[in-house]
Amino acid sequence: MALAADPVGTVKKVAGMGYQVVEFYAPYYNWTLEQAKDMKKVLDDLGIKCHSTHNSLASFQPANYQKTIDLNSAIGGKYVVLASSSQTKDPDYWKKLGAETLTPALEKFRTVGLGAGYHNHQYEFVPTNNNGPRAVEILAANTPKDFMMQFDVGTAVEMGADPVAWVKANPGRIKSMHLKDWSKADGYKVLFGEGEVPWKPLLDAAIKTGGAEYFLIEQEGSRYSEFETAQRCLENYKKLMA
Repeated sequence: MALAADPVGTVKKVAGMGYQVVEFYAPYYNWTLEQAKDMKKVLDDLGIKCHSTHNSLASFQPANYQKTIDLNSAIGGKYVVLASSSQTKDPDYWKKLGAETLTPALEKFRTVGLGAGYHNHQYEFVPTNNNGPRAVEILAANTPKDFMMQFDVGTAVEMGADPVAWVKANPGRIKSMHLKDWSKADGYKVLFGEGEVPWKPLLDAAIKTGGAEYFLIEQEGSRYSEFETAQRCLENYKKLMA
């Protein structure tokens, strides 16, 4: 992917398209502190922000708290987000993840002004064992109210979830959303705004109820190149929000 091969060049290209916010994923965790500071300078020079990063569970372990804090603070981030987890349907796993891993990490991050969050995929929006509550609901119930439930929209819609209802059920907790569309015909390769997600009511609910601070366009490939895809998705977003 372009970001892994050339992070600075990629950031410059998307900033040139008009994007105002980026989110770095797992490879950033291998940066040195100096590399993170250099990236912050690039962001500042371009006039864009990195409000959050995507992370593995390692970033939320006590032994790594300081590294996580140092890198995210250097980048100028606001939220450390767990990008994914187990696909288990065991409700106890999700309770422990929220109460014993994510909550203590958030408590530590709070001391330096950082927040924390979780990014869902499909499996958090299906019932747990014996038709129990969905994993995403268990996580929300076992984390503090200031823990961000970063909403990946397309994956929830694919699982039959009502995205507007989910946002309204979690006021103030949907601080950011991944604006990923989905369609039966093209899956995640459909461009933002051209799939089955009810974007207008969803974005309205996110802003008015969810507490959304920023949106991130996520695309899992398309019939266009990476950068043309990013450009077309941004154009569709601007038309929708006009």
